[in-house]
Amino acid sequence: MSMPGASPRPPAPDEIRLRKLLDDTLVAPHWPEGFLMRCFTHTDAQALHALLGEAFEEDGPDPFDAWWPRIADDAEFDPDLCFLVIDEKGLLAGAALCWASGFVKDLAVHPGSRRHGIGEALMRHAFLVFRDRGAAHVDLKTSTARNAAAVRLYERLGMVEVDWAG
Repeated sequence: MSMPGASPRPPAPDEIRLRKLLDDTLVAPHWPEGFLMRCFTHTDAQALHALLGEAFEEDGPDPFDAWWPRIADDAEFDPDLCFLVIDEKGLLAGAALCWASGFVKDLAVHPGSRRHGIGEALMRHAFLVFRDRGAAHVDLKTSTARNAAAVRLYERLGMVEVDWAG
């Protein structure tokens, strides 16, 4: 079974797959003051691409003209599962791009908007949306070396490491 959004290469030694079981203990997100969440529209594609580049630096996406068709044409892509956080200036501060199968493909918070709880709120929102859609769990993959702070967030949210095969 291949993981949604997974590349064909085997995982690197520092890459892990994490899972959150979606039960009745889920907590509603708290959106920080001055930020609001909304769903993606196709006019947000350039801003989302730019945010991923800023947030992931050297691990950012391919150039837009290659990246966007691959995202938009993927059977797992559902604009209603791409959650955007907008700051009070109207700029994209964070995003969770999720695949329809219950997989968080990308969680990104702009470097200037970190430490406000945006990532946590986005993940909590994704958990509730997927539970409401009938999913039993949400998965993601990450690097323990490059994303240590994110791993701490995911563990704090109750995500646990699972086998790559799921």
